Amino acid sequence: MEARPSTIPAPSHSPPGGKDGRSRFTRFRTPFTHLGADVPASLVVFLVALPLSLGIAAASGAPIMAGLIAAAVGGIVAGSLGGSPLQVSGPAAGLTVVVAGLVQEFGWQVTCAITAAAGVVQLLLGISRVGRAALAVSPVVVKAMLAGIGITIILQQLQVLLGSRPAGSAFENLVALPAAITNLELHAALLGLAVVAILLCWRFLPAVVRRVPGPLAAVAAGTALSVAFAPGVERIALDGSIFDAVALPELPDGNWRAFAFAVLTMALIASIESLLSAVAVDKMQTGPRTNLNRELIGQGAANMVSGSLGGLPVTGVIVRSATNVEAGAATRTSAVLHGVWVLAFSALFAGLIQLIPLAVLAGLLIVIGARLIKVADIRTSLRTGDLPIYAATLLCVVFLNLLEGVMIGLALAAASVLWRMLRTAIHAHPPAPPSSSWRVTIAGSCSFFALPRLNGVLHSIPAGTGVVVELNADYVDHAFREALLAWQLQHQAAGGSVHLEEHGNTLFQDAAHQAPRREEASELPLPPRQEPLLHGIDKYHRRFSGQVRPLVQDLTDAQNPDTLFVACVDSRVNPNLITSSGPGDLLTLRNIGNVVCNDHRDSSIDSALSFAVNGLDVETVVICGHSNCGAMKAVLGEASGEDIGLLGSGFNAWLDHARPSHLELLAGHPVGRQAAAAGYSTVDQLAMVNVAVQLGKLRSHPVTGPALSAGRLQAMGLFYDIATARVLQITADGIGNLDSAVTAGQKDHAGALNRG
Repeated sequence: MEARPSTIPAPSHSPPGGKDGRSRFTRFRTPFTHLGADVPASLVVFLVALPLSLGIAAASGAPIMAGLIAAAVGGIVAGSLGGSPLQVSGPAAGLTVVVAGLVQEFGWQVTCAITAAAGVVQLLLGISRVGRAALAVSPVVVKAMLAGIGITIILQQLQVLLGSRPAGSAFENLVALPAAITNLELHAALLGLAVVAILLCWRFLPAVVRRVPGPLAAVAAGTALSVAFAPGVERIALDGSIFDAVALPELPDGNWRAFAFAVLTMALIASIESLLSAVAVDKMQTGPRTNLNRELIGQGAANMVSGSLGGLPVTGVIVRSATNVEAGAATRTSAVLHGVWVLAFSALFAGLIQLIPLAVLAGLLIVIGARLIKVADIRTSLRTGDLPIYAATLLCVVFLNLLEGVMIGLALAAASVLWRMLRTAIHAHPPAPPSSSWRVTIAGSCSFFALPRLNGVLHSIPAGTGVVVELNADYVDHAFREALLAWQLQHQAAGGSVHLEEHGNTLFQDAAHQAPRREEASELPLPPRQEPLLHGIDKYHRRFSGQVRPLVQDLTDAQNPDTLFVACVDSRVNPNLITSSGPGDLLTLRNIGNVVCNDHRDSSIDSALSFAVNGLDVETVVICGHSNCGAMKAVLGEASGEDIGLLGSGFNAWLDHARPSHLELLAGHPVGRQAAAAGYSTVDQLAMVNVAVQLGKLRSHPVTGPALSAGRLQAMGLFYDIATARVLQITADGIGNLDSAVTAGQKDHAGALNRG
C-alpha cells in the first residue's frame, strides 16, 4: 500500500537556518562561547581532582607529582582529543593495584614506558574502530573488579593510617593488620580517622558548606590539624616542582614477555574503565553522545604523553566526570581548563603539598576504596543469579591479581551465559481433569546438550497414554528432533498417542532439512480446523490463564473502567490491542457501523451509555471507526442502486443510523475533504465522517450531552486503518495523527487509552 500524504504537517526535528540545522547565530560558536558555565565547573573539578590525584599516586607507590602530571595531561590532552564532551580524565583508583605491582617489579621509569606503550595500544584500538567491542564485558565482572580494587586499597591504606608500611599484596597486608594495630602511631591514626569522619558526615552538612568539595575540605582540615597538634607525623616529600618531577621512560633490561603482558593489561583495563565511565556520563546529561572510538584515541594519546613525562596512567574517571556534569559544564572546555589549573597549582604551590600527612591521604583513599564496594551491586547480582561470579571475581582480584581476577570472572560469566542458553526447560505434567493426556512442556534451545534431560523426562511417562508435547523453542538441532521422533514412534508402537504443538519461532521440521538456526518469526502450523475455539480455550488454560490471573484478582468483585469504547463489530478491530489496555480498562459497546442513536430506537445503546456514564462514571467515550467497513460499503452501495435486501430488513433499518453520515460526506464535511486529499477511498472517507457525526450525536444525547457540557465526560473519535495498523484521531473539524509523542492537548483524552 502506498503511503498517503499526511494532512497534518510533520514536526520539525531541526531548527531553521541552514542545511546543517543550525541558525546563523549558532553556526560560529567557538570553544569560548560557554565559558560562563565551563570556568566555574572546571574550578570545582580541579578542587576535587587535586587531593584524589595525590592520594592515588601515594597508593600506587609512584612519585607524588606523577599523580598531578597525569591529572594535568588527562584534562588537557584527553579533554581536547577524546570523544566524550563532558568526561574528565586523570589517574584513577582502578589502576592503583596494577601500577603498584608494576613499580615493584620493574621500577618507576619502566612503568612509565608501559603506560606510554599502553597508550599506543589504545590509540590503535581507537583507529581500528573497536570501541564498542570493548563494552562486551559483563557488568557484574566490572563491578566485582572495582569492589576488589576497593578492598585492596583499604587493606593497603589501613597500614599507612596506622603508621606502618604497606606490604606488596592484599594477603600480606591482611596478615600484618594485627601487628599494625598493636604498634599503631596514635597521631597518624587520629588524623586518618578524622578525615574519614569528615567525608562520611559531609553530605549531611548544609548546602552552603557542601559547595566546597568534601575531599578538599577533609584534606585541608586534616593538614591543619597535623600542623597544629602533630607536627612530627610523616608527610608527602617532593623534589621540586612538577617540572622537576618529569621522568623519561626507560625500557626494561629483559623480561620482555612480562613487559608486553603488562602493556596489554594496562591498555585493556584503562580502555574498559574509560568507556564505561563515558557511557555513564552520557546517561547523566542530554547533550551530544560519546564517540567511543574517538574516546579511545584521546585516552591513548593522553597515556602516551603522561607516560613520556613520568605520569600515572590516565583513564576516564566517573567521580570527576559526575562532578563536572553536576557543576553545570557545557563543553569539553571545562575538562581542559581543570587540567590547566592542576598544572598551574603544581608549578606554583608545590610547597603546600608537602604539608599533607600521608595518614590524611590514607583516610581519603580508604573512603574512596569503600565507595567502590556498592551494596546495590551485590543485591543486583544476588537477584540476577550472578552472585557466584561476583564473589569469585572479587576474591581473585584481591588475592591473585587484577588481570587474573578479571579473566577468571569473564570466563565464569561466559560459562554462565552458555549454561543459560543451552539449558532447556523440559517437564512432564500428569493428566489433570477433564483432560486424560499427559503434557510435556519443552522451552528454550533444543540441542544435543538437552538430550539426557529429554530422554529422562519422556521415558518417565507411562506407556500407552496420550501425550501432548508443547514445543516452545527458539532453536532446534537435528539430534534433538531425531530423539523426540524416535520416542514418539516407540510410544505410539506401545499403544499411546503423541500430539505435537509448536509455539516458538523455530519450526520443528526445519531441523531435518537445514542447519539449525534461530528465527525471528515463523509461520507456525495452525491448530486443527476441528473445534478451533475449544482448542484455543484449552491452550489459554494451559499457557496463559496463570499469567492473566494476577491481572484480574482486583477485578473479581467490581469493575472500574475509565473509558467506554464504541466500536464496529468487525472482527479485525481489537479495542484492547490498539489502545494497549488490559482487563478492566475498557467498557466496550460494539455494533454494526459503530453508531449512536439518540431517538431511543435502540435500548441497548441507551442502556450501555447510561450504565457507563451514570453507573460507572467513565471519563471518556470513544467512537472508533475503521477502514473497509462493511456498513459504510452498504450505505454507498444502496446509494448507487445495489440491492442489500439479502442482508435482511433489520440490517437495512439499522443503516438509518449511518445514512446521515453519507449526507454529510456529500455536503463536503471537512473530515471527508481531508480524507480525500490524503488519498483515502470513498468508503474510508465515509467511515471517518461517520465517526465525526456520531461524536455530534453524543453531544445531543440525553445521557452523554449534559455530562459533556458539564466537563465530567470527554469524547474522542478514532479511525483504525487496517492496512497500516495505524490509528488516527477524528474531530469535528479534521484528522490528526496519534503518535507515541502525544501532544499536550491530547494527553487528557488519550491517557485512559494507554494504561495497559
